[in-house]
Amino acid sequence: MKERFHRILVIDDEVRWCELLRETLVSEGFDVTVESDSALASQLIGQVDFDVILTDLRMAGKDGLQLLEETKRVTPTTPVILITAFGSIDSAVQAMKLGAYDFITKSGDMTELVLAVEKALETKSLRKEVIGLRRRLESRYSFHKMIGKSPLMQRIYQLIEMVCDTSSNVLITGESGTGKELVAKAIHYNGTRKNKPFMAVNCAAIPENLLESELFGYRKGAFTDAKTDKEGLVVGAAGGTLFLDEVTEMPPSLQAKILRVIEEREVRPLGGTASYPTDVRIISTSNRDIQSRIEDGLFRSDLYYRLRVIDIDLPPLRGRKEDIPLLVRHFLNKFNKDLKKKVAHVSTGAMKIFMDYSWPGNVRELENVIQRAVTLSRDETIIPDDLPALMTRTNGTSFLDPTPGKARTLEDLEKEYIREVLAEVKGNRSRAAEMLGIDRKTLYRKLKGE
Repeated sequence: MKERFHRILVIDDEVRWCELLRETLVSEGFDVTVESDSALASQLIGQVDFDVILTDLRMAGKDGLQLLEETKRVTPTTPVILITAFGSIDSAVQAMKLGAYDFITKSGDMTELVLAVEKALETKSLRKEVIGLRRRLESRYSFHKMIGKSPLMQRIYQLIEMVCDTSSNVLITGESGTGKELVAKAIHYNGTRKNKPFMAVNCAAIPENLLESELFGYRKGAFTDAKTDKEGLVVGAAGGTLFLDEVTEMPPSLQAKILRVIEEREVRPLGGTASYPTDVRIISTSNRDIQSRIEDGLFRSDLYYRLRVIDIDLPPLRGRKEDIPLLVRHFLNKFNKDLKKKVAHVSTGAMKIFMDYSWPGNVRELENVIQRAVTLSRDETIIPDDLPALMTRTNGTSFLDPTPGKARTLEDLEKEYIREVLAEVKGNRSRAAEMLGIDRKTLYRKLKGE
């Protein structure tokens, strides 16, 4: 007899039948629990991890179909085999619809029952293997909604794992649309601070006076509209993470105050006379050339080094094109669900355009393009006609076409691309910023050539 170490639950209000099943299954090497009370059996299902459940269809109290439904709700991978002396086809059909693994009739021949149990165990083993493989793939290719299997992204995942359990400040750099906030959230929600607040503020989107009160809070009477005390984000994030998006856009006066928070580990609200201790980790981001900002006197070097205890530089999408098919599939699934569409495929021609395109707006631009394509697609496949004209242009002059005798910088190409996008959307700057995967303030800055 082989030791199989599989736990089987048998539920039947006929005691003699229960004993026959126990003897048969124990002789096959199974660990068998027998319960004749369906209410007690229901409790066992929620308390013990059984490999297979055998239950009679018709019993006093809860019947087999009710126990089947409970099992599927509590432990959906556990196979349930229904047994009955009444070979009802209608009952069998209903049981299968509810997710029963098998439906057999009572008889003196136990061979059929043992065979059904063995097949059910094989099925459960395969299900667990598939779930395990899926989880390993998800952990390998994604990290808090981040998608990518390229070596560059694997390195980012490794960095996240190394820093998430520390309290060191992190500076994340990279172009607009590369997913800097996703990295910040991955660090927070996979670390020791995950049960504490994640407070985010965009330093480029809020005027200086509002940003100061937002960060540090204020006391009643600190200014005209201060009718009550307000707790700032630095205090609100205590024990957790303060996320400073586009930190290099923070006004110099506020940079000094944030530096004090880091050095003194305390914060003083506007109009307040006392400082309060705070434990906060700061994760900040920038898509700027920070050294240039420092040299121009627009960003404090001492704050920079305090924020950049650990630095993570995100690669642009054009630098990890092997991730594009994976990202396309992810966004297809997302927008099919959101838009209630069934666009399942991308044509070879459309995928070639995706792979050849430079993606200046990075992952955010790709997301917007897929949303547009799913919205416009008339069948189940995205084709080149579903993509923006600036991606599919084959005739005329493009910003990527070489210019004889002129070597253009990346900044020149970026400006020309922005102008093409603006032309396509007839000058609508909000729509252009959305297509480029940047906010309006960043678009205005780039148009001015800052």
